[in-house]
Amino acid sequence: MIKEYLMDKTKNLIPSNQEMDEATLALRGVAIETPLIEIPELADRFQLNSLHLKLESMQRTGSFKFRGAYWRCMQLNHEEKNRGVVAFSSGNFAQALPVATSLVGTSAKIVMPIDAPAIKKKRAEEFGAEVILTDHGEKGREFVAAKKAKQIAENENRTLLHPFDDTHMIAGNSSTALEIVETLHARKRYLPDHVFCCAGGGGLISGIAMCFARYSSKTTVIPVEPAGFDSTGQSLNRGEATTLKPSSRSICDALQALRPGDAPFACLSSIRTGTPAVVLDKEVCEAMALAYDLRRIVLEPAGAAPLAALIKSGNLMKGKHIVVIASGANIQPEDFIACIQ
Repeated sequence: MIKEYLMDKTKNLIPSNQEMDEATLALRGVAIETPLIEIPELADRFQLNSLHLKLESMQRTGSFKFRGAYWRCMQLNHEEKNRGVVAFSSGNFAQALPVATSLVGTSAKIVMPIDAPAIKKKRAEEFGAEVILTDHGEKGREFVAAKKAKQIAENENRTLLHPFDDTHMIAGNSSTALEIVETLHARKRYLPDHVFCCAGGGGLISGIAMCFARYSSKTTVIPVEPAGFDSTGQSLNRGEATTLKPSSRSICDALQALRPGDAPFACLSSIRTGTPAVVLDKEVCEAMALAYDLRRIVLEPAGAAPLAALIKSGNLMKGKHIVVIASGANIQPEDFIACIQ
């Protein structure tokens, strides 16, 4: 069923190998090649063969989002750059986009939900974005912000950029996985059995999964989502993109998408992925505390969710080589302290 779905409808939703290679080359020297660190203490605790954390929390603007944002902005033509871009974001893309637009010579307007973290709003403005806030009430905040961004694009003739449902974004984000492949192969001469990765709208996990499908057929990428916002997991289980009803909030503010993007879902449906994992806020806080305790690593909740899923799996990964993607670190100090206490 999934293969039939993909044959025609999704052909243009999946980035080509050539584009992923081009994106990786373009990002070298611009994006940070983030550390891949080994955590033997946790590997021993869960009887793993090895455990590595990919610290995208140390990427420019504090999350992986810069990779896709920069590569997408590289696709703008001269006229589009003159008119500027507009996007919607709960925070991490809002920070990455103005840095990317400044590098390619254009401007950015960002629509953010009124309840997005204050530190993310502040930094988006500091990086040069004009921020517009939306009050979503009982509606899905992503849908309300997206509608406003579309209105701005139409009224001001700006190019509307989607933070995750875009093949160029996915291609840029795939560079994260290629760095893992190159580093592990050079250091250890092996590649991971499983990669735990967060799945909000799917822009990161789809890029990572596409790269590993290309270079390591044995590697399964496991989607991780907060309880109540597991739209990617439910969609993969059902074989079609599924929209969830607005639920209670999660501390994982960057992972509250109610529906995976069409392009990310097409990518994930075209390859083999691991069984989706769901984590609770309490488990995420415990993972944040553990990362800080072991290596003084500061992670925002969304960035710690994959580690929480690994911890929750107990000894199910016994004997395996594991990589955990730590996707971001944008959190206010007082919120971080509250989580880890």
